[in-house]
Amino acid sequence: MKPWTAARSSAAAAGSALGGCAGRAPGSGTLPPARGLPPRHRLIPVDASFDRIVRTVVGLRPYRPSGFVVRAEPMGGKLVVHNYGHGGGGISLSWGSSHLAVEEVLASEHREVAVVGAGVMGLTTARLLQRAGRRVTIYARDLPPSTTSNVAGGQWTPFSVFDPDAVTPTFRARFDRAARLAHRHFQDFLGRGYGVSFADNWYLSDAPVRLGSLITELPDLFHDVEEAVPFEEHPFPSRHAARVTTMMVEPGAFLAATERDVRRAGGVVVVRAFRDAADLLSVPERVIVNCTGLGARELFGDEELVPVKGQLTVLVPQAEVDYLVLRGGAYMFPRSDGILLGGTFERGEWSLEPDADALRRIVADHVGFFDAMGARLRGA
Repeated sequence: MKPWTAARSSAAAAGSALGGCAGRAPGSGTLPPARGLPPRHRLIPVDASFDRIVRTVVGLRPYRPSGFVVRAEPMGGKLVVHNYGHGGGGISLSWGSSHLAVEEVLASEHREVAVVGAGVMGLTTARLLQRAGRRVTIYARDLPPSTTSNVAGGQWTPFSVFDPDAVTPTFRARFDRAARLAHRHFQDFLGRGYGVSFADNWYLSDAPVRLGSLITELPDLFHDVEEAVPFEEHPFPSRHAARVTTMMVEPGAFLAATERDVRRAGGVVVVRAFRDAADLLSVPERVIVNCTGLGARELFGDEELVPVKGQLTVLVPQAEVDYLVLRGGAYMFPRSDGILLGGTFERGEWSLEPDADALRRIVADHVGFFDAMGARLRGA
């Protein structure tokens, strides 16, 4: 039984830095130096090496091809409101999806509400309920920093949430509303100690970059978009580049601050795991919000919900790196707690053990890339 799945981490250091990569990116050939860059594009390379590894972490994304579930369901004389199944977009959608769930709760006259789960969905649901005057008790097996949400990268971009061929127009309208609500809610936490900030996202390729459909379909949520940055105006060892500004959410800081807010507002937190739906319905509250993520598969029999394993390797923090890089399946996110290197997307994989081969591949790829970036900046 996996009621809801937290993450494991392992300190890891393996292999050696790549040699012979100066002035080259994988598959790109020798590139000319980067000189006379616009001030905004004068970026510091990541000091990527195997001996700077702090830890490797694994989490299981709760993915449903037909999209996340926000739905009220009478059950055992109580009202259960579901809020789960957000795939790779849990952090991004959190405030918005929780807003939709709270709307369902407020249709009931009951003032005391149980929230099951203390990841980003549980905590944001609890805060919105408190703001609406409800008394909240959170029941959770794991608390921050031991939740799956703590393993998220934190880029505000609700990707990998659903299969476009499996969703209905009704769901897509709900997704768009949740994304807009979340985007607006997160703005209230900028610069307030919640780990929320804006950062440039660089999408790189040796072929012309095609930005994700969400960026073009929800243009009001993605800022200062440059779809084709000329090669001579960026420092990367990639022929083609696009730049998009989005919010960045540091899960560790955000979850800790939000849990603190829940407690300060009178919320009660109970550490408890549930065996099944009947066990969950035994709590005294008449209204229950199910924010159990992947745990909803066994607690409520949702067979469509599947794990997607994600693995990140964290390097020593580097404060001067303030931009994100995304290159196909490889990405780098800078945070105050470390430089995150990813990634993996293994659908149907339940293992929480780090994969040593994936670790070596991810780190070696970034070592080569940032060595080549440094060489280009030096004019080598």
